Amino acid sequence: MTPLPEAVRAAILPARARSVETAARWRAGAEVRAFEAWFAGCAADEAEAVADRAEALLADAGWAEALLAPLVEALAADPFFDPPFRTTRDGVRTGAVLLDPPVATLTATVTHAAALAALPPPETIVFSGRLSVTRYLRAGRATLRRWEAEPVTPAYRAAGAAPCREVAPVPLADGEVTRCDGRRQGQVASAPHSDMVALAITARAGAPLVRIHRIADGALLRIASADEGASRAEMLLAWLRCAGRAEAGSLFEAASRDAAFQLRWAAMREWLALDARTALPRLAEMAAADPNAEVRAAAATMLGPVRERVECPA
Repeated sequence: MTPLPEAVRAAILPARARSVETAARWRAGAEVRAFEAWFAGCAADEAEAVADRAEALLADAGWAEALLAPLVEALAADPFFDPPFRTTRDGVRTGAVLLDPPVATLTATVTHAAALAALPPPETIVFSGRLSVTRYLRAGRATLRRWEAEPVTPAYRAAGAAPCREVAPVPLADGEVTRCDGRRQGQVASAPHSDMVALAITARAGAPLVRIHRIADGALLRIASADEGASRAEMLLAWLRCAGRAEAGSLFEAASRDAAFQLRWAAMREWLALDARTALPRLAEMAAADPNAEVRAAAATMLGPVRERVECPA
């Protein structure tokens, strides 16, 4: 590995201090304060209200440009400027989380047109489960392809999920603001003629699942939990089961009544592995009356074998 030149090494630490100062001034600026105040009255579970406010805020071109201007100026003036944001990078996109208050997340994304053009067409479309509003500061003359799918309700069954369907695409222009309800809509920007720059505000509340459908025929391919709290709870319950903490039965019982159906069943699986005898009455209750059809079916399938195991442990 080639060592860094001494001049570069000497410049890094002072640049870090300047970066911290610039970020502090930016966070104290009027545009950031306006963002925080704009969503201050929204509850965490009011996704529609958050999206409505996001749409109104991003429609203000002056706010969006003023928000980014200090950061752009710092990057232009200092090659060592290091914005203090969580960033993601791949061959096509560079993204950063600019602000992350309790009800919504503000992100900035640059999509590299040449890199995107070199890839084969996408084979899948993601339904994120979240409501998001995007302002395309530079749209690159791209086309927004869009799909629709059935919403996730208590009666939703992955095994019998209807295919998603593509709807009419939308040509994008600089300054355009779009809204996507990821609970039932998916979208992807395609064929940009130049690099794209976008600001997006995403509501934290949403559907419990991320769904991935195949574009060719709309079929559901995969699902995953979109609920960070439920995912953490699943990990903690798994740890309790691995640790043999049978005295924590009340925690498993409570989780088996959570609003997130995927957590309810995950809790029951772990509880059965830990203490099947204690979990059995709750399993029977879920088989008879859980609001989700797939959870009821899974519980009913397990009920007989678990009863046999409890009655004849040998």
